[in-house]
Amino acid sequence: MPAAMGGAEWAMLLALSLLWGGSFFFVGVAVTALPVASIVALRVGLAAAVLWLVLAATGRRLPRERRVIAALAVMGVLNNVIPFGLIVWGQTSIGAGLASILNATTPLFGVVVAGLFLADERMSARRLAGVALGFAGVVVMIGPEALSGLGRAGWAQLAILGAALSYACAGTFGRRFAGWGVDPVVVATGQVTVSALMLAPAALLLDRPWTLPAPGAGVLAAVLALAVLSTALAYVLYFRVLARAGATNILLVTFLVPVSAILLGVAFLGEALAPAHVAGMVLIGAGLAAIDGRLLRRR
Repeated sequence: MPAAMGGAEWAMLLALSLLWGGSFFFVGVAVTALPVASIVALRVGLAAAVLWLVLAATGRRLPRERRVIAALAVMGVLNNVIPFGLIVWGQTSIGAGLASILNATTPLFGVVVAGLFLADERMSARRLAGVALGFAGVVVMIGPEALSGLGRAGWAQLAILGAALSYACAGTFGRRFAGWGVDPVVVATGQVTVSALMLAPAALLLDRPWTLPAPGAGVLAAVLALAVLSTALAYVLYFRVLARAGATNILLVTFLVPVSAILLGVAFLGEALAPAHVAGMVLIGAGLAAIDGRLLRRR
């Protein structure tokens, strides 16, 4: 069974939801002026620089064991390279609010992945029902028009779902760092550093950033906030909650994320949600409540 969540864990989870909710807003600003690969490379590169400063200030060091280094590389791909790229590309066609709602399917994928690979988080009938209910919400949001052929917006929504699946795999894979006794700040630094080393050459090759017009101050501020707040600081919280509360509980944050993402998108990006999106979010929330089980036990 997942570990119990105390007041400290819920506080960190709420803070993490605000930081990651803001990431969809910051990406929504950045994609108006910068290409996908450059945004993702800047996000992990600047975050790595900030976290290396934290390591130096606190006297922490990256581990040298081969198994840990290899695991950090896998974590960087699953938790950064794949999902960041898919989300940024997806947000070139759909809004921050819808992207954050689709990303809220991460716990649904997480229950399936954790149930397959973690002995202490096996699948149950209640969780299976919750997963089915949540994915029904996804079908409602994407809509029946997807059955007759996917346009760019349809592919963008599937890209966000692909990012959610990758996050779920990362949540399960990342459990090993707590068992190895690796500090959460060290894990966060290692994974974004590996990601930056992978993505920087891709951005240089694909985007040729020296040929792009200089972005405005608002775009630069959004990229900086995306890296420092929504990546560096967020990952420190992420790995602390993951170590203390388990893979399924940490993924609950993704249902809190849409609240801040939607409010920021409506207030500053002129976005609006269709009734189907709201209905889909309600179904996803009901599915997560069934998976978590605490509300049902209280009733």
